[in-house]
Amino acid sequence: MTAAALAVLAPILALVGQAAQGSGDHWSHLLQFVLPGALGQTLLLLAGVGLLAAALGVGAAWLVTAHDFPGRAVLSWGLLLPLAVPTYIVAYAYLDILHPIGPIQELIRALLGYSSPREFRLPDARGLPGAIVLLAFVLYPYVYLTTRSMFASQAAHLMEAARLLGHGPWAAFRRVALPMARPAIAVGLCLVLLETLNDIGASEFLGVQTLTVAIYTTWVTRSDLAGAAQIALVALALVTALIAIERHGRRRLRYTDSRRSVPIHPRRLRGAAGWLATVLCLAPILIGFVAPAGYLLALTLERLGSGLWPSSALLRAAWQTLSVSAAATVAALAIGLIVVWSSRVMRRAPSWLRAVPRLATLGYALPGTVLAIGLLFPVMAAEHGLAWLRAAAGLDPAGLILLGTPAALALAYVIRFLTIPVGTLESGLERIPASFEQAARLLGENVHGTLRRVHLPLLRPALIASALLVFVDAMKELPATLLLRPLNFDTLATWLYGEAARGTYEEGAIAALGIVAAGLIPVLILARLLDRPTS
Repeated sequence: MTAAALAVLAPILALVGQAAQGSGDHWSHLLQFVLPGALGQTLLLLAGVGLLAAALGVGAAWLVTAHDFPGRAVLSWGLLLPLAVPTYIVAYAYLDILHPIGPIQELIRALLGYSSPREFRLPDARGLPGAIVLLAFVLYPYVYLTTRSMFASQAAHLMEAARLLGHGPWAAFRRVALPMARPAIAVGLCLVLLETLNDIGASEFLGVQTLTVAIYTTWVTRSDLAGAAQIALVALALVTALIAIERHGRRRLRYTDSRRSVPIHPRRLRGAAGWLATVLCLAPILIGFVAPAGYLLALTLERLGSGLWPSSALLRAAWQTLSVSAAATVAALAIGLIVVWSSRVMRRAPSWLRAVPRLATLGYALPGTVLAIGLLFPVMAAEHGLAWLRAAAGLDPAGLILLGTPAALALAYVIRFLTIPVGTLESGLERIPASFEQAARLLGENVHGTLRRVHLPLLRPALIASALLVFVDAMKELPATLLLRPLNFDTLATWLYGEAARGTYEEGAIAALGIVAAGLIPVLILARLLDRPTS
């Protein structure tokens, strides 16, 4: 359990040490020429995405919770669909859809009677405004998910009291429902901002020089590892500030006994108002999921229909994606189970030891680029140790075992996504009564036998859910994969990144569609759980 926490903390400590090795002159150069622009672009992107995602998520959550309108049952879970599409895939698709000779502008020119982009063209999607709009329409479900749960648990009598005091529907929402949902909005908004900060593909495709892009270009393009580490520390400080804000938003969160209160009864919207609500809820789904996924599907079918089947390199990338994601999933489940089970067994342990599971989940808050740079130095130290052991055993010490294979990449996935199995299994374990353990011990089972015969069967749903989420997140991860993959090793995400950089959108459509299809599975399961009635 302690080893898992140290594995998460090691990249952070190594990152600080590497950044300290940079010279003062070098830091002055970064402060003068790199950080002002990158930090300014990052803050503007975070502010724009946060405001738009909050408006979309809160508005959609209130509409489907407090109102009844045509299509509400389908739209309530359809609003989660953009979660299946990574941000870099949305940017990749829309750059082609909105290209001056793309389908949208060609259709508009045909309707208006123009024949050439020189006569009429829409503004370029590249730039900060385009990045804000596209990222917000993909990431708003985080706010929608947390806020809808809060709205659904609010008691109807509070809203009725506001109405009796003379407040209309809008005033009751603004003065009662919205203030009560602020902690949930803070949680969802923090997730949106962390995902925005972790993004590298969409920002680079759209020409936005964020801190994450600056880290990547400083390391890969300029071969300046110390400078990249120093920029990564700034990004880490920004992450810390975001988490602190989220904690502040949750500190006043209180729970009431929902069994004694009646949830909000949806108010029927008739006529134009009902259809307007349908359009407002449908628009984010169309922009964030249907348009990019449908376009990728059309490109894929067109390519397959013309006899151009996936190349051997793409098939190899798909196999490598599945293999490294599966390895990381198995390792994350095993470590997560050990961490949670150890915490359960050591209930009387000191408080600092019981806090270890919380430390083991810090990796999810680290952007992929920050984690990759911090992980490089412990991995190199391990490589030197392995080389010494091989030499001592009379074997050839040449070659890299971790960085020369996908092992370091799988390790990064485990550290980054360990919070998923820890949180899910911890929640599942808390639902198992302690009397089950006592009964097993009275029947002669030891600790390990109780785990194998009692807890593991009962934890099977949590294990399956954790495995699915870790596997899909590992498939979609781009920043850490770009920096830690060995030579001649591609995943579907890096394959798509390379094709987009070369402008060959048709080649990358199949890879993008595969990632979207994999991401749909947990989203549909989540939608089913969300719509399950509670007793």
